Amino acid sequence: MATVHLRIGDLVWGKLGRYPPWPGKVVSPPKDLKKPRGKKCFFVKFFGTEDHAWIKVEQLKPYHPHKEEMIKINKGKRFQQAVDAVEEYLKKAKGKDQTHSDDKSKSDKGRKAAKPMKIIEEDDEDAFKGGSSDKEQTDSDPEPSSVRRLVAGTVSGFKWESSPASSMEPITKRLKIIEEDTGSTSIQAADSTAINGSITPTDKRIGFLGLGLMGSGVVSNLLKMGHVVTVWNRTAEKVQSKCDLFIQEGARLGRTPAEVVSMCDITFSCVSDPKAARDLVLGPSGVLQGIRPGKCYVEMSTVDPETITELAQVITSRGGRFLEAPVSGSQQLSNDGMLVIVAAGDRSVYEDCSSCFQAMGKTSFFIAGEAGNAARMMLILNMVQGSFMATIAEGLTLAQATGQSQQTFLDILCQGQMASTFVDQKCQNILQGNFKPDYYLKHIQKDLRLAISMGDSVNHPTPMAAAANEVYKRAKALDQSDNDMSAVYRAYIH
Repeated sequence: MATVHLRIGDLVWGKLGRYPPWPGKVVSPPKDLKKPRGKKCFFVKFFGTEDHAWIKVEQLKPYHPHKEEMIKINKGKRFQQAVDAVEEYLKKAKGKDQTHSDDKSKSDKGRKAAKPMKIIEEDDEDAFKGGSSDKEQTDSDPEPSSVRRLVAGTVSGFKWESSPASSMEPITKRLKIIEEDTGSTSIQAADSTAINGSITPTDKRIGFLGLGLMGSGVVSNLLKMGHVVTVWNRTAEKVQSKCDLFIQEGARLGRTPAEVVSMCDITFSCVSDPKAARDLVLGPSGVLQGIRPGKCYVEMSTVDPETITELAQVITSRGGRFLEAPVSGSQQLSNDGMLVIVAAGDRSVYEDCSSCFQAMGKTSFFIAGEAGNAARMMLILNMVQGSFMATIAEGLTLAQATGQSQQTFLDILCQGQMASTFVDQKCQNILQGNFKPDYYLKHIQKDLRLAISMGDSVNHPTPMAAAANEVYKRAKALDQSDNDMSAVYRAYIH
C-alpha cells in the first residue's frame, strides 16, 4: 500500500470504525487532546457533521483522487450533503484566492517581495483556536501547509456546523443547569452531543455485564474509543460467540460478575428486566461479592425505581458507589454511539463515567435527587414511545381496512408535524414485513407494565398506556415477543 503523505489543511476521505468513508479535513487538534498511542494518525474534522476524530493513516485517502470512487460506493442524503459542502467550500476558497492574488499583484508594484503568509479566514477554526505554529509541531505531528498548498485546494477555512467553542472544547464538558418549575429537581445535561471520535478515554478499568442488543453496541463503542474493558454475558449459549468477538477487538473476559467487578474500577450492567438485574447483583458469584470500598457500579437496565433503590442500598452498604444510567435508544443507535443516557445517584460516579457516556451516547442527563429518579424518567419516556408505536400500527391497519394506501398514509405522516426518523423507519419496516429486533417487543411491553404500576403507586391514571399494553400483550400471545416492537402491528391483523 502506497504511503499517504498528508499535512494540516489537506482534504481527505476518512474511515472511522464501521462507518463509511466520509469527506473531512486534516486540522490541528486541541492542545489538551492527547494523540493516541501506536500507529501514526491525523486529527480529522468531517464535513456536514459535528464529528472529529483521530484517524489512522491507513484509514485516510486524499480527497480529489478518490472522489469519484467514493461517490459511487456511498449513497444517502447526508453523504451527498457532505460532498456538496466540500465542493461549495472549494468554490468559495477559489474565489477568495483569486481576490487575494489580485490584491497581492497590486500591492507588489514598487514593493519588495514579502515572505508567504498563511491566509487566516474569519471562519478558519484552526486560527480561531490558536492552532499550532510551525515551531510547535513535533516530529509525529503533520506539518503545516504553505500558502501555495492552501491555494492549490487543500484549504482550511470551512465553517463547521457547530461553533469552534463547542466542537473543540475539552472533554470535560460544560454543564447546563435547568431548574424545573417545582424547584425540587435539577437536571444537568452533559454537552456531549459532540463528537465521539474526539474522546480521551478514562484510565479507569471498565467492566461490562450483559451483551444483548444494547450492551453489544455500547461495548463496541467503548473499545473503539480506547477504553480498557472486561466483559461478561449471562446467557450461556451466547457467551462464547459474543465474548470472542469483543476479545478480538481488545476486550478481556471475566468468568463471573464478581470477578469482573473485582478486576475493574467501574462496572456497567445492561440486562432485560428487574429480576435479571437483581440476580446479577445478589445471585451466586454476583456483583455484590466483588464490591469493595470505592468500586463503582452503574445499572443501565430499564427497571422499576424500587429495584434501583434496593440495588443502591446493597452496593453502598459494602462501601461501593452506585449510579443508575438507563438509556433511551435502540440497537442501531447503540451501534452508532447515539444513545441518550439518563442518570441519577452518585454524581461523582457520573463524572467519572464522562468518557464512557460520550463513547456510547450523543448526550447524557444527570437528574438530581435520590437514586430511582432516572428509572422513573426512563419508564415515562418508554411509556410514551410504546403507546405511540401502537397508535401508529393502529393507523396503518385502519388505513388498509378502509381501502387507503398505507404508503400514502406514511408519506403524508412524514411530511407533517409528527415526522421523525423513528416513524419513518418503523413504518417502512412494517410495510416490508421486516420485524428484525431493534428494540424487543417484550421489553417495551415490560416498560409499559412498569410505568402503569408506577402510576398506580401515586394514584395517577394511565389509560392510554394501559390500552397500548393490552395490544402488546396480544402481540406477545401471537409469538412476537422476540421481534421488534413494531411487530405490535401484527396484533391488529390477526
